[in-house]
Amino acid sequence: MAHASTRPYNFSAGPACLPLPVLEQAAAEMCDWQGSGMGVMEMSHRGPQFGAILAQAERDLRALAGVPDEFAILFMQGGALAANALIPLNLAHRGRVDVAVTGSWSAKSADEAARYALVQRVVDTRAEGYLDIPAPDSWALRDDVDYVHLCSNETIDGVEFQDLPNLRALGCEAPLVVDCSSNQLSRRFDWSRIGLAFGGAQKNIGPAGLTLVYVRRDLLQPALAACPTAFSLERVARENSMFNTPPTYAIYIAGLVFAWGLQFRWNGLQGLEALEAHNRDKAALLYAALDDSNLFENRVSSAVRSRMNIPFFLREPGLTDTFLAQAAQATPVGLLQLKGHKSKGGCRASLYNAMPLAGVQALVDFMQDFERRHG
Repeated sequence: MAHASTRPYNFSAGPACLPLPVLEQAAAEMCDWQGSGMGVMEMSHRGPQFGAILAQAERDLRALAGVPDEFAILFMQGGALAANALIPLNLAHRGRVDVAVTGSWSAKSADEAARYALVQRVVDTRAEGYLDIPAPDSWALRDDVDYVHLCSNETIDGVEFQDLPNLRALGCEAPLVVDCSSNQLSRRFDWSRIGLAFGGAQKNIGPAGLTLVYVRRDLLQPALAACPTAFSLERVARENSMFNTPPTYAIYIAGLVFAWGLQFRWNGLQGLEALEAHNRDKAALLYAALDDSNLFENRVSSAVRSRMNIPFFLREPGLTDTFLAQAAQATPVGLLQLKGHKSKGGCRASLYNAMPLAGVQALVDFMQDFERRHG
């Protein structure tokens, strides 16, 4: 079995690296989960064994993320792209939605919501390259919308809300909907400002196939008539995420990650506070190296730089492929999946919870050596 000292560092934006102890426990339980004689993939989702797995996963997630009791936690399928459809189908009863477009994913959300509602982009930074987030008090918010949507961390563009906007303080009574796919469990959220949050699991939580939806219970109303029953949040909540067969193995892995997160320690902290401090330290290390470099650069406004996804570019673009190839072959371990998104080019390092500080240090060391050789 591979050890942490010999595994390459995987900077993929998702599906992404998982904590090694989680992978090792899953491997040990692959054929026989806790003496049941079955692997989790073989279990009936209606059986007592999986029922225990699901219940523990929800308890641990609620404890780790600090999710209040007034929120239901739903374990669903379809990813964030499907959630972009099911949310207006559940919430847009008046057919009016405001969207803050601060990157590629919120732009997709606006386009999808426009299939079911009249969408206004209260801010749109595409023309400026998605490099900054205008202050919420400058947004053109309407007072009669079903909800306001934003993406708390743009995985492709590397911009992140450092604090979620307080809509009520801005005179807007609509619930805030947050796509938190790539920064859920990376930092504390102010749940009092959120009506609904959702995210695919394949970044900070587990394998692709699972989508988490955190929805305030007072928003669990009958969906629009056009909504497929399996996408009805009220129905899924009523059935405790068991309306149809859930992604059982993905939930099992997520549960292991939640348990790992609750025990995670960093600089005297534990749980989500430790994860947040660890992520802050990792991001600071890489951004400092980028800011000090004459060859590499990050173009995002410093006030909204993402801790999770850090796009960067070589000032000599012709060296990009050489950098990526050599990084993959770096010693003592490779630095994998650093290629930027196809829409942006360049490079990108994703520093999710499972990425250790040592991995970021290895990347910084390699970048500095590459610059000495090619700068």
